[in-house]
Amino acid sequence: MTFARIHLIPLLPQFLTQHPLEVVLDDRQIDLVQEGIDVALRMGKLLDSALTVRRIARCKRLVLGTPAYFDRAGTPQTPAELSRHQAVVYLQAEGSIWSFRRDSSEAAVTVQSRLRVTAAEGVRAAVLAHVSLTIASEWMFTPELRSGAVRAVLAEWSLPPLDLWAVFPTGRAATAKARAFVDFFERSFNP
Repeated sequence: MTFARIHLIPLLPQFLTQHPLEVVLDDRQIDLVQEGIDVALRMGKLLDSALTVRRIARCKRLVLGTPAYFDRAGTPQTPAELSRHQAVVYLQAEGSIWSFRRDSSEAAVTVQSRLRVTAAEGVRAAVLAHVSLTIASEWMFTPELRSGAVRAVLAEWSLPPLDLWAVFPTGRAATAKARAFVDFFERSFNP
């Protein structure tokens, strides 16, 4: 839902001049056939290998927090220092073990969390309320990263990237409108 609010919905006026569209916003993985959905945008690892998919983009994931949070709790200099922070954990993605890579080094850190949420909007709200830091895609905090309201730390370490997929229902041909939407979004979206 967060991705759609920040990146998809602002592009829709142009698409709607040629095609009507019904948009279902949900962070859960819903059954496309059962719900009668022509195409979905999904992020991360796809659970069903039988889906018909097209990767649209790949995004960096970052350790993010507000300057006020880092002023209060300190800025971690290594992944290991994250274990001293309380993290906002997005249950649809990471969990409590965060894996990092730098050159040939790897580090896995188990973070402490008093707050676990099931929707990305909850992660955003908690970070922007200076509750804690989190791992999130650049996409989730694009406006705040640009303005400086949120900043990334541990930039020399990388996290596994987040893929954005167009997912079509299995067992039926993609509709012309679904293909047109994915083509339009891929051309228009500038990660």
